[in-house]
Amino acid sequence: MSMKYRVVLGSAVALLALSGCNEKETTQPAPASAPVASAPAISKDDVAATVNGTPISKKQLDQIMLQQASQGMPDNPETRKLVIDNLAMQLLVAQEAVSKGLDKTPEVTEQIEMTRQSILANAFIRDYTKTASVTEEALKAEYDKFKAQSGGNQFKARHILVEKEDEAKEIIAKLKKDAKAFDGLAKSKSKDPGSKGKGGDLGWFDARNMVPEFSAAVAKLEKGKFTEEPVKSQFGYHVIILDDTRPVTVPSFEELKPGLTQQLQQQNLKKLLDDIKAKAKIDITPTPAPIAASAPAVSAAPASATATPAAPADAAKK
Repeated sequence: MSMKYRVVLGSAVALLALSGCNEKETTQPAPASAPVASAPAISKDDVAATVNGTPISKKQLDQIMLQQASQGMPDNPETRKLVIDNLAMQLLVAQEAVSKGLDKTPEVTEQIEMTRQSILANAFIRDYTKTASVTEEALKAEYDKFKAQSGGNQFKARHILVEKEDEAKEIIAKLKKDAKAFDGLAKSKSKDPGSKGKGGDLGWFDARNMVPEFSAAVAKLEKGKFTEEPVKSQFGYHVIILDDTRPVTVPSFEELKPGLTQQLQQQNLKKLLDDIKAKAKIDITPTPAPIAASAPAVSAAPASATATPAAPADAAKK
């Protein structure tokens, strides 16, 4: 049940993710002496248990149970008692640590400070996500940008991939005599394992997701036509036939609004954090270069006893 330490200022996206999960995590007991050092006041109605006069709150228990439920643990009296027992034991051991003065040791105080900073940073992020608004105008501008990038057509095509240009030309010659032979030629000749068994069928795709040479060739084809010259790409030579086209269906603004809102929040948060960092004075103490240890003397031995054969060049490349 110990607190998970987080590096919270790495990126805006990571921080937004942390703000969600840390609502659960930061309510768990802090390391060692933290519960004893400054336990907050809790009303009697909110007490789930008391350990040597120190309360464990119902809210804390409820939030831990919620987190455990997401991992498959049932929320029932037995599991609640188990969680309380664990919290109580942690609190008892923490009290023993304080009685020994361990909460004053440099290592523990540093860990407590790290936890405090993590909690405060995540509190800042949660507060930002609750209070920072994204305007409707900004959302619609982002949606228009998405639509512009996502517009155009999707294609349904088949292809035959071979290694040599002459092979592709032979296939094209056969297709000029009988275009219906495409399926059989793909199954027998194509080097593309993903589409070969399906007669070269690639299904529906956005040409922008294909290599440029393939995309350009597909865009020029008419429905039912095939490429009369081999299309060279990094994979080999393609013979392509276009089966159909259709316009790309872009989701509505309302469908994308939640995702766009989160995206803009992330962008705005990153800008805010960058501004905070830019105004700060951060001095990093140079780390001295490690002193190389002198190698121990090794007595000479016959080459046949100590030498290891060199690995083949091909193996090194792998």
